[in-house]
Amino acid sequence: MPNPEQQERFEHGRGFIAALDQSGGSTPKALGLYGVGPSAYSTDEEMFDLINAARTRVVTSPVFTSERILAAILFEGTLSRRIGNRDFVDYLWNEKGIVPILKIDKGLADQADGVQLMRDIPNLEDLLSRARSQGVFGTKERSVIHEANPEGIRRVVAQQFDLGRRVLAADLVPILEPEVTITAPDKAESEKILKEEILRGLEGLGDLDDSAEHRVAIKISIPSVDGFYSDLIEHPRVARVVALSGGYSRAEANERLSRNPGLIASFSRALLDGLSRQQSDEEFNSTLDATIESIYRASIT
Repeated sequence: MPNPEQQERFEHGRGFIAALDQSGGSTPKALGLYGVGPSAYSTDEEMFDLINAARTRVVTSPVFTSERILAAILFEGTLSRRIGNRDFVDYLWNEKGIVPILKIDKGLADQADGVQLMRDIPNLEDLLSRARSQGVFGTKERSVIHEANPEGIRRVVAQQFDLGRRVLAADLVPILEPEVTITAPDKAESEKILKEEILRGLEGLGDLDDSAEHRVAIKISIPSVDGFYSDLIEHPRVARVVALSGGYSRAEANERLSRNPGLIASFSRALLDGLSRQQSDEEFNSTLDATIESIYRASIT
């Protein structure tokens, strides 16, 4: 079963989740926003070293603490990284008290039926076993919904729950992430169909026992209708419902999030916006502190 202390913190703690899981596709843009242009690296290895240095600077900051941050989502490559003489995951939990979560998806397939499913994840069980052995609590897996296509959304949710069951079998807690793009012209309708499919998927977990280790978490876009996901937040099979910023500015994402009691942030770009490699430690920590405080306040409203 999952670590009970981590489970309690993840399900009932006050705060939000820091998404620090930039992968191959998102890293160049993240580095650019951090003030590191493509001329600073010539190989993928150099690129990942640079984003890991940025990630480490965030995690080791004195303002990045468990008082406001419940968990952090990490990229797979982070499992082999160290902070000082400690594994990154070990440092995150045992030094900072922040629950480690691992992004396990390998990106998105081409769009079909208005959605993008996840690509296949080779050697998944080996990855889950490795994550578990290193102290990871749960996983995150993302697919994307672009339009209110019932068949496409059904396939997204079915794939999410199929993968979620495999994660549960490895004694980890899955965060299912069927993102609805915020620019979709029929976003509210997509969310309506999505919620119906998620509720159906949750009922499909009825063959599992009711213990804590058989609950899933859900990561969604901030809904068009305030309070729309309240029934998911209260569902006995749901450990937590969290929201991505999805392209909204941090200010707008926080404002929208604050109108949804029980929904907490799991922001990436909106968390790192305003940070740069060129900042002094004092400037960096001050900017990060203000950002963390604003997201924390929106998450506990």
